[in-house]
Amino acid sequence: MGDTVGLVYLIAGASLLVAIVLPALLDRWAVSAPMVLVAVGIGLGRTPLVDGLAVDPVRHRALVEHVAGLAVLVALMGVGLALDRPLRLGRWASWRSWSSTWRMLGIAMPLSIAGVTLLGLATGLGLATALLLGAVLAPTDPVLASDVQVAGPQTDPQHPDQLDEPDELRFALTSEAGLNDGLAFPFVHAAVLLAGAGAAGVGGVDWVTWVGWYAVGKVVLGVAVGIAVGRGLARVAFRAQSRSLRVAERGEALTSLAALLTAYGLAELVGGYGFLGVFACAMTFRSAERSHDYHVALHEVTERLERLLTLLLLLVLGIALSRGLLDHLDRRGLVIGLGLILVVRPLAGLVALAGSGSRLDRPQRAAVAFFGVRGIGSVYYLAFALGAAPGLAADGLWSTVAFTVVASVVVHGALATPVMRWVGSERSAVP
Repeated sequence: MGDTVGLVYLIAGASLLVAIVLPALLDRWAVSAPMVLVAVGIGLGRTPLVDGLAVDPVRHRALVEHVAGLAVLVALMGVGLALDRPLRLGRWASWRSWSSTWRMLGIAMPLSIAGVTLLGLATGLGLATALLLGAVLAPTDPVLASDVQVAGPQTDPQHPDQLDEPDELRFALTSEAGLNDGLAFPFVHAAVLLAGAGAAGVGGVDWVTWVGWYAVGKVVLGVAVGIAVGRGLARVAFRAQSRSLRVAERGEALTSLAALLTAYGLAELVGGYGFLGVFACAMTFRSAERSHDYHVALHEVTERLERLLTLLLLLVLGIALSRGLLDHLDRRGLVIGLGLILVVRPLAGLVALAGSGSRLDRPQRAAVAFFGVRGIGSVYYLAFALGAAPGLAADGLWSTVAFTVVASVVVHGALATPVMRWVGSERSAVP
C-alpha cells in the first residue's frame, strides 16, 4: 500500500514539473504536451514501476468518471473566464456575433453524432451502442484543445465595453468546446434509454419525456442556475457593502473553484446539467466588471489545475494503453475513430460553417472544421453512461474511445502549430 501511495505522489510531482516546463519547450515544434505525456505513460506502463497502480477503467469506472469529470469542470470554468466576447441575452447583435458557435453546436454536433452512429450501425453495432459512441465522441474537448483556443481573459480599463476576442478562429473553437460538452448529455441519455429498452428498441423509449426533460428541461435548468450563481458571486466579489466580502479587491483566486463547485452542485441538485451550469456561471461572472484584473487571476488558477489534472490523466491513459486497454479494439473501432477524425467531423464542420452567416474566412472554416479535438470529455461520458447502463459491452467501447482519443491527440497535436501558423492565428507568446 505504501509503495502505491508513494508512486502516485511521485507521478503527481513529475507531472507538475512537466506541466511547468513542457509548454515552453514545445512551443515551436509540431509536438504537443498531451502527445508527450501519453508516450511517457506508455513507456511507464511497460516497466514494473507501476505494477501496483490500478489502471483498469472497467473495474474502476466510478473513479474514472469522477476524476475525468473534475478535469472537464475545471476546463469549462477556465474556458468561460477566458472568453472576452460577451453574450448579452437581450441583444440580437450579441447573439449574431456568436454565429459560428451556434452553427457548430446546432449543425456540426448533431451531424457528427449521426455520422458516428451510422458508422457504428454499418460496422455491425447495435443502435444503443452506436448512438452512445456518437454522443460520447461528438463533442469537442475543452481539456486537450488548449493549443487552438484563446489564451485567457484580456482587460482594458480605458475601454471596458469594447473588449472582444479578435481571433475568430480561436473564439469559435473555444466557445464550441465550452458549450457542447453539456449539450451532448441529451444524446448520451438517449443511448442509455435505448439500452434499457432492450428488445423493444426505439418504440420502448418515452421520447416525449426525453425531449421535454433531457433535451430541454435539464439544459434550461443548468444554464439558469449557472447564470444565477455567476451573478450572485459577482455581486458579492465586486460590489458587496462589506469590504471583507469584496474578494476581488484582494485578488482571492480560489473564488473560481468555489464558483465551479457551487454552480455544478446546485445545477445537479435541481436536476440540470452541471457542465452547462459551470460554463454559464463562468461566462456570467466574466461579464461583470470586465476590465478588472481579477478575471486574469481566476483564470490562472483554473488553468494550472486543469493542466495538472490533464497531465495526470494522460499519464494514466498511456499506462492503461500499454496494459490492455486496446485489447478489444477491432476493425469497427478503427473505422469509427479514424472516420470521425478524418471524415465525419471535418465534413460536418464545413457544412455547418458554409454560407455568409459565419465570420470566418475559408481557411479558418477549414481549421475549425478539422480541429474537433477528442479527449477527457469522451472518457467522462463513457464512464457515466456505463454506470447508467451496465449491460453495454464495456471492453469494446473503452478500446474504441481510447483509440479515438489517442488518435486525436496525435493528429491534432501534430498539426495544431503548423495549421494555426498557416491561417495566421499563432499565439505571440506561451500562455
